[in-house]
Amino acid sequence: MTVLTPVLTRVTAGRRSVLVGAAVCLLSFAAFWIAQRAAAVSMIDVMVYRAEGRTVLDGHDLYAMRATYAGLPTTYPPFAALLFTPLTLLGVPEMRTLATVGNLLLLVAFVHLSLRLTFRGAVPPGAALWVAAAAVWCEPVWTTFRYGQINLLIGVAVLWDLTRRDGHRWAGVGIGLATAVKLTPALFAVMLLITGVLRFREAGWNPWLRKTATAVGAFLAVTVASAVVLPYDSHRFWTDIVFRADRVGRVEGAANQSLRGVFARVLHTTEPSLWWLPVATVVAVAGLAVAVTAARRGRTAEAAVACAATALLISPISWSHHWVWCVPMVLLLVAHGRTEWAAVAGMGFLSYALWRVPHGAVERLELDQNRAQMALTAIYPAMALGLLVYLSVVGREERAPERPPVPREPVVAGEPRDYAVAKE
Repeated sequence: MTVLTPVLTRVTAGRRSVLVGAAVCLLSFAAFWIAQRAAAVSMIDVMVYRAEGRTVLDGHDLYAMRATYAGLPTTYPPFAALLFTPLTLLGVPEMRTLATVGNLLLLVAFVHLSLRLTFRGAVPPGAALWVAAAAVWCEPVWTTFRYGQINLLIGVAVLWDLTRRDGHRWAGVGIGLATAVKLTPALFAVMLLITGVLRFREAGWNPWLRKTATAVGAFLAVTVASAVVLPYDSHRFWTDIVFRADRVGRVEGAANQSLRGVFARVLHTTEPSLWWLPVATVVAVAGLAVAVTAARRGRTAEAAVACAATALLISPISWSHHWVWCVPMVLLLVAHGRTEWAAVAGMGFLSYALWRVPHGAVERLELDQNRAQMALTAIYPAMALGLLVYLSVVGREERAPERPPVPREPVVAGEPRDYAVAKE
């Protein structure tokens, strides 16, 4: 019994931590639910998803559809619309409730996977519940719930793949399916491919190439199946809609936290491509280099965070709710022992700073921002760029070869020690 006492103590402490974490998480989620209802959140995006499903079932033109009072169009690939068809079986109140509950559960899963990734599996019991209780209040997560978005589902799919053991049969499926729903996760497949090719030169076929092949296979399978079911919509999307970023929304909008959005606001123009494209290209190459370098060294957390930051920066439109990747970003800084930086980053994502400036779709107020307002609406890209610089510095320090120790001449017995030191 004496031998079992420490084990039982740890088990009891673990259960207590889980119970307390669950209580705190439930209280936070309940307060969050009340706050969202008090704010009369529109959940407008889930209404668009439902309309997409209805359009598919009715056999109408998916990309000619306009939904809700805002006249929002379809922007995702056809496979996403097929996934949304079950939403048509629900009434609007039931759908809103399901979207909120589902996203709360996905948030816990996303936090859990982020902790596994950044702390390499050494996660205390109940930690995910404690972190989720705080993370639900950060602006990207709040806005995800506000619109009824699918960002947490995409994040869970990607992190599930990246936290699987080497050789796992289904590792890669998540990234493939996520890309078929929303194209941005394709950068993770690019990272896997480059890492796998570099590893292939050293050791042949490897888990990175296996994940890449699985991701590509999953993407092609559902995309081809969607083309069979929706041939006209598929042809139109892959030959036209995919190239029209203007359908997504106003590039200069404060909520657009991509480099393109920053350039639009800084240059006071809706067409910043002259500056954005070269800079985005450099950031894409540099960010992928940081991610691949980390991946080759077995630092999957650093690779994933660098890849996510790069994708968000270079995307033509990265709405603030796309930045739910702030969760693993902040946790990675904590895992690195950079608690002060993590606190600053966390406060940045909790500040809602980008909404503290004049903004509006009709007046296009973001085109007339002053320098202080531009700084507030560039906070997420600035933190992401800083994180990439930090990870690149850490990567260089890890690659730097250790200097061999200076050989010391042996001290001859009876020789004065001062003389031996003087000879060095």
